[in-house]
Amino acid sequence: MLIGRKKESEELEKYIQSRKAEFIAIYGRRRVGKTYLVNQIFKGRLAFSMSGIIDGVTGEQMEAFVQALEFAGYKIPKTPATWLKAFAELRKFLQPKVDGGEPCIVFLDEIPCLDTQRSGFIRALGHFWNSWASLQDNMKLIVCGSATTWMIKNIIDSKGGLHNRVTHEMPLHPFCLHEVEEYLTNSQFAWGRHTILQTYMALGGVPYYLSLLQPQESLAENLDRLFFSQDAPLRREFQRLYKTLFNAPEPYMKIVQILATNKQGLTRQDLAVKTKISGKTLTEKLSNLQNCDLIRHYYVKEKKIKKNGGVYQLTDFFSLFYLMFADKGLGDEHYWTHHLLSPEMNNWYGLCFERICITHIEQIKRALHLDAMATQTYSWRSKTAKEKGAQIDIIIDRADKMINVCEVKYCQGTYTLDKAEYERLLNRIQTFARETGTRNGLYLTMITTNGLAEGKYAKNIMAQVVLDDIFA
Repeated sequence: MLIGRKKESEELEKYIQSRKAEFIAIYGRRRVGKTYLVNQIFKGRLAFSMSGIIDGVTGEQMEAFVQALEFAGYKIPKTPATWLKAFAELRKFLQPKVDGGEPCIVFLDEIPCLDTQRSGFIRALGHFWNSWASLQDNMKLIVCGSATTWMIKNIIDSKGGLHNRVTHEMPLHPFCLHEVEEYLTNSQFAWGRHTILQTYMALGGVPYYLSLLQPQESLAENLDRLFFSQDAPLRREFQRLYKTLFNAPEPYMKIVQILATNKQGLTRQDLAVKTKISGKTLTEKLSNLQNCDLIRHYYVKEKKIKKNGGVYQLTDFFSLFYLMFADKGLGDEHYWTHHLLSPEMNNWYGLCFERICITHIEQIKRALHLDAMATQTYSWRSKTAKEKGAQIDIIIDRADKMINVCEVKYCQGTYTLDKAEYERLLNRIQTFARETGTRNGLYLTMITTNGLAEGKYAKNIMAQVVLDDIFA
């Protein structure tokens, strides 16, 4: 059963039913469900389908191509010596299907693997599309790959024969909380939303990681098995993830490891100093990490929003969990269960809940009835020595000259807002107004897991968002 992906499914069906040739590029991080999406939607309708072999050499990739043709019912007398000849054979196989008038759907999966050194694959693919496939109104070519940077550089932003040939690009992102809940419910998990929230904190919205969970185990037991047990399934996944996404993964892993140790994120200048990577190289790597849904770049407001002085923050929950806990658990197969109530774990819950709110900002705006209003979302950090360290992670600046200043609090139960905390929040808002010079109205907005406990100061909060809203 296909969970979520409603928008993507509708778009793919629309492209397939169009009256012109379509070249569709789907990309996204490893394990996010790209192959599953295509195979589920077009089950029984693919004219030809093949997948590249990860780390395979040219001969192995060509053999996989030949086997896929044979499986589809087309026998090649001799294995092609080049990709030009291979695509010529594919054209012969597809011609009768194209002549039949129905959509002719061709799916090339893990396409970056096929482009081995000096293989000429990209040039041959470009020739296949430009000389024949693009002229067939019912030809629908779908290419897919986990190496997002390769997909963008060689297919979507190609400077060669495929320049401007992609008719539709489709980035596939991890599930949101609502989709994770739908996935787990469909898989017979009887977990409440708080447990699903904690699941998201460790695994993010990556379908494959979710598929490794067992409903008969508690979340703690699952995490012990997946990360800390002997032969844990996700013990080596961090390295595999970055190796799959990037040809030279070490600099990317270094950036991510540094960001994992900085809760509020780092500026580009900070990262240049800490990583010793600078200039266009750093720009490219940060852009690639963003394209893979691993980090985010958010703007910070002073008098104005500083678009050139934004902050980079790690938002891939799997990477964050792995870097914070995986090595600490070595030798303890029940590390997570043994540390459930530790201060370190509680701090981690709070950190992750803030980032989950950031990645679910559209749900938060909908809960505040702002989804139909133009808004800007940014952060703020105090520049004064007196207020050093004071910051607001989520500020929603509205077209109606009002600003929602959001305070995020994670709590197992309802959150009690006492006098000291309330005065601290008021002081932070006043400092924000003074330093930015804003004349807009300010709404103090609390985002909590289970709402605020009744009390004198809770009544002064102008707007609230709770976990159920973020699951919407």
